Amino acid sequence: MLLLSRLAENLFWIGRYIERAENTARLLNVNYYATLEMAGRAREYWMPLLELTGGDADLRAKYGRVDARSISAWLAFDRDNPASIATSVARARENARGLRDRIPSEMWEALNTSYLSLCFENESVLDRDGLFEYCAAARDASQFFFGIAFATLPRDEGWSFMRAGQMLERGDNTLRVLQSRYRGIDARPVEDPGQRAMQDQRWVSVLKGASAYEAYRKRVHSGIDPQTIGDFLLLDEFFPRSVRYSAENLEAALMQIERHHPGAHPEIPRLSRWLVARLQYARVADILDEDNPSLEELLGDFNRVGASITAAYFQQE
Repeated sequence: MLLLSRLAENLFWIGRYIERAENTARLLNVNYYATLEMAGRAREYWMPLLELTGGDADLRAKYGRVDARSISAWLAFDRDNPASIATSVARARENARGLRDRIPSEMWEALNTSYLSLCFENESVLDRDGLFEYCAAARDASQFFFGIAFATLPRDEGWSFMRAGQMLERGDNTLRVLQSRYRGIDARPVEDPGQRAMQDQRWVSVLKGASAYEAYRKRVHSGIDPQTIGDFLLLDEFFPRSVRYSAENLEAALMQIERHHPGAHPEIPRLSRWLVARLQYARVADILDEDNPSLEELLGDFNRVGASITAAYFQQE
């Protein structure tokens, strides 16, 4: 049982780490080029992103400054940052090393190739203006890895644990992004046309950071509106990176695991179904205007599901 528990945990965290690397790459790339276009206002773009990864204290301690260059290096290649792209890929590979006889060889090869291409870079990438290529490579590596997994990994418990980790990380990340924006300066309407244009640009960056801009524009024809963006990224049942879609697919993966252990851990399906129900029946105004449930509560629900998975399956004696 201990061996099975360790394998399940490794696959769960592979799903989380690879998804985390992709999320960080998307946000970093969008923010970096937005600040180049909106010179002198880097703080309005970067501070919400830093808050997602624990704030700027460790970054200041290491680099002595907070600017586009230091933040880019911190989030992309710095192995002292537990949320950087390089750290996430390296940790995913470390988890996969113990599974080389349990996962398809193509999955290991894809992950190992990503490790070799992404985890030994440094600030020279910024010197040659190569951040876009680096972030695109991280995004593509994640999609390639999950594509191989989708095509080759048997739909057993291992698949379900990896899928649960991926969806848990995705929902958590989207909620944190929205939390930082709706609790910051972009939540307040502005009258000045210049400031409004800049606010709209920051909301466009939120959509692009979730690869949601094109899908949003096809679905919504009324322009850039924070409330409508929140509705799309929180409650859309068809967009793959919305919070609701992540919660529903997380619940589906956990139900697959539950079939192998019927009734053994009733708290997990209870929590996951409660999370899905809140998102299925809530309106965006309930969440953003009335805090019923609030973004913080939904994030707490995701965290409770993750903690229950860990307690039930990964902390056995």
